[in-house]
Amino acid sequence: MNIYLICTGNTCRSPMAEAILRARKIVGMEVRSAGIHALDGMPIAAHAKTLLENEGMSYTGTSSAITQERVEWADKILTMTEMHRQVLHDLFPDEKHKIHTLKGFLGQSGNEDVHDPFGGTLQTYGETFKELSTLMADFEKRLIEGW
Repeated sequence: MNIYLICTGNTCRSPMAEAILRARKIVGMEVRSAGIHALDGMPIAAHAKTLLENEGMSYTGTSSAITQERVEWADKILTMTEMHRQVLHDLFPDEKHKIHTLKGFLGQSGNEDVHDPFGGTLQTYGETFKELSTLMADFEKRLIEGW
């Protein structure tokens, strides 16, 4: 199973989510991340890097832009916000069936956005890290249950 995690710049939320999900070591799963407005090669946010290193998680240290090839590669594309999902639906209409917000895919209704810590303190990043850790645990449970 190939999972593609998407946020805005691929320096905060999606790389943290990628590292958290990868650290769960789910057999047969490959995880990548990108950003809808990302430039290839930008460094991961310092606070995100600190949190991931403190947890001993390996991470991708630089950002990636979304590519058609990776959209086609993915079995599920999970976005951090409803806006990200809509942008991807517009850009890749033939792939709509596999593009969801992370929270929506997990059955959470209401606000489907993961908080963006960009520009915030280490504590702000920590709160987003905790939110993503919970969501990734829920994702693994859903996977085990067979979607």
